[in-house]
This record gives sequence, C-alpha cells and structure tokens, in this order.
Amino acid sequence: MSIIKPFKGFRPPVNIVEKLASRPYDVLNSEEARKECEGNPYSLLHVTKAEIDLPAGTDEHSPEVYLQVVKNYNSFKDYGWLVQDKEEKLYVYAQSMNPTDANAKWQYGIVACAYSEDYVNKIIKKHELTRKDKEEDRMKHVRITNANVEPVFFAYPAVDRIDEIVASVTSKTPEYDFIAKEDGFGHRFWVIDDRALIDELVELFATKVPAMYIADGHHRSAAAALVGQEKKEHNPNHTGKEEYNYFMTVIFPDNQLNIIDYNRVVKDLNGLDGKQFFAALQENFDIECKCDCTKDGGKCECELPCHCESSTPYKPNKLHNFSMYFEGVWYSLTAKPGTYNDNDPIGVLDVTILSNLVLDKVLGIKDLRTDKRIDFVGGIRGLGELKRRVDSGEMKVAFALYPVSMQQIIDIADTGNIMPPKTTWFEPKLRSGLVIHELA
Repeated sequence: MSIIKPFKGFRPPVNIVEKLASRPYDVLNSEEARKECEGNPYSLLHVTKAEIDLPAGTDEHSPEVYLQVVKNYNSFKDYGWLVQDKEEKLYVYAQSMNPTDANAKWQYGIVACAYSEDYVNKIIKKHELTRKDKEEDRMKHVRITNANVEPVFFAYPAVDRIDEIVASVTSKTPEYDFIAKEDGFGHRFWVIDDRALIDELVELFATKVPAMYIADGHHRSAAAALVGQEKKEHNPNHTGKEEYNYFMTVIFPDNQLNIIDYNRVVKDLNGLDGKQFFAALQENFDIECKCDCTKDGGKCECELPCHCESSTPYKPNKLHNFSMYFEGVWYSLTAKPGTYNDNDPIGVLDVTILSNLVLDKVLGIKDLRTDKRIDFVGGIRGLGELKRRVDSGEMKVAFALYPVSMQQIIDIADTGNIMPPKTTWFEPKLRSGLVIHELA
C-alpha cells in the first residue's frame, strides 16, 4: 500500500504567487525561460533554470549554474518570497485548461510527500525509462537546495472517500487562485490544516491505494528517491523517519486526468515514391483519403496518393485508427485485424503499431530515441502544427495517434513493462513554486 505524509511546505505570499509560480524546468529551453522572466524577479525559473541569470550561452549543467541555483533559492527565502508553514500540512492543487468556462473540467490532486522506499520497492510504479545524465542533473539540484523544488505528477486508482474529502476542502475559498498568462490555464490551491482530515487521508492511502503511478516526472522521481538513499547511507543514526526519506508529489485520481496525443513527423520516405509508400502501407492498413470530395458522404475517384484538396484535418477517432498528412491531403489509416495484439499491454498501443508497421518496416526508423529523421509533436499544439511542418518542406509526412488511456499506462506499469518513447503527454502541466518541500 502507498505511504504519504504531510510536510511543512515553503509557499509564496498570495500577492506574488502568480508571478512566482512557473512552468516546469523541462518544458522551456534556456532562452525561452530567459524571455519569460524578463522584468519578473519573482519567477521560480530563477531557481529551476538559474542559467538565465548568467551570460547567454552558459552551459546549464556548469558548476556556475548550480552555484547560482543555491544563491537564488536562499535569496527567495531571505526576501520572504517563500515562507515555511509552521505545521505539517497536506494541500490540494486544482488545474483546468478552460478556467473561465462555466462547465470547465478541473482535476484535483493531493499535494503530499511520497516515501522513497516505495519507489525502490515498486509501489510507486513507472512506465518510462530514465537516462542517467538527466537523473544526475536533477539529483544535483536536490542535493544543493536540499529540497524538492518541483513536484512530481502521480496518479492513483480513485477512491470515493478521498474524493469526498477533497470535495469538502475545495468547497471553501482557495488560498491561491489565478490564471497563468503564458497559457491561460487555471490554478487553485488549498491548505488542509485539519489534523483529523490529514490523518484520515494518510490512512486511506495506506489501506485503499495499492500503488501510485508516475504520470509525468520520471527523472525527478528517480532523482528524489536516489538522494534519499544517499542520505540514508551517509547517516549512521538513520531511523527512517527523517524528512529526506520523502519527496514531494501531486497525486491525482486516475479518472480525472487528461492525456492527449503525442504525434510524429518524418523527414523522408526512405527512398520510396508516393505510390510505393502507399502500397507498403496498404499491406497492414485500410486507407481512406479525407479530401474535400469525401465530405457529406461523397467519394474520391483518385488512386492513392490522392491529389485533391483537403481543407479539414482528420483526427483519429478510436484505438488503432491513425491520421496521416501527406502532400497536402489528410488520410485515415486503420490497422487491419491481426496486425496487433490487444492482449499484450505493449502490443495494443498505437505507438507500438505505428513504430513496428510504419516507422520501422516501411520508413526504416529503428530507434526513436536517436534517429534524426523523426521528430515528435505534442498534441497540445494541434493538427495544424503537423500540417505546417509538412507544408513547409521541413518534413515529408506526419502521423497523429489516438491518445493513450490512463488504464493502458496502469496496465503497463503493473506488468513491469516500459512504454515506447514519446507516448504520453499530460496537460495541464504542474505549476512549480506553489509549495516546496525541504529535506531537513
């Protein structure tokens, strides 16, 4: 079962929270972060991407950057921009992509500390591989600040009583409530200071939540757990109750999360012409062009590839259905029965089908992590971005996928499998700086 605990969070005063809360360190490059922070000394990006306070071009992994991280983090506390709660608390963090809509969907997560040993013992489950260099970078950040400055994004199998408690907390006025100017997403934050509710939530996770699943933040999870192990090994008086045994996370019920598509664009057809390419695809897919001729039930008379106008993008509408954009036309590709295995947690994934039957077999792309002929586009950017990349001549063909489900992620994590690269894209991303957890 899952162990969580309350903690004495460091939080910004209400009057600066909107300026201090920032997007996560890994969704912005250094120059984007520098631009986003112009005229805003409060932004937590000064801590999470401290190279922005050094000369342009400074290596973000250089010793000077880590020194700047410590300087900036300590300054934030000295200036009173981060103030520690006097007692251990749990918190609730809510997000919405359409906060001004009366019918907007909100997702509500509990902000708590997870137990590092649960990561080691696989009660906290992952579905992605991590890279040692990225783990080490995040470990350095945790070591030098002695804090989890940014939370990890977890999911858990929904529990009715936990939902009831969260609903009771969020029926009250939030501590923080703002719409981020960068993306228009809404963020609300409540402090749970009722000790009885805190104790009940801790007990519910310990008795009703058999596992927690990393949704986003595999490197941060690994880094936090490994630093906890380091501190344990270097403390001869270790008891297991030290704060470094825990790391900060926001834990959402699985039925509230929004996973969107993660799409692919490819530079060339691996030496094939258009007809050869379509002939190869037709071995494993039923293909329909979605040109303007097919509107209102019409039929296109072209041989594939089609050369008619295609003014309306086509979005995949079910599992094993794909969208393809090629030479100005949108197509529907549906994998033929027998080309996939719905009983295999990896084989059922559309990223697996596309990788095996198209990217590898037809286009010769063997390694999604290293091949320079392929790029990945988060669905948050829309199908228009796929069209733009192809129409510009930068890419030759684009593929859009039906989103992975939370249940598919759970199935993969539960069976100890690993998803192919660039499979999941969660939105909204967690805002950093609403609360910080220190390890001592």
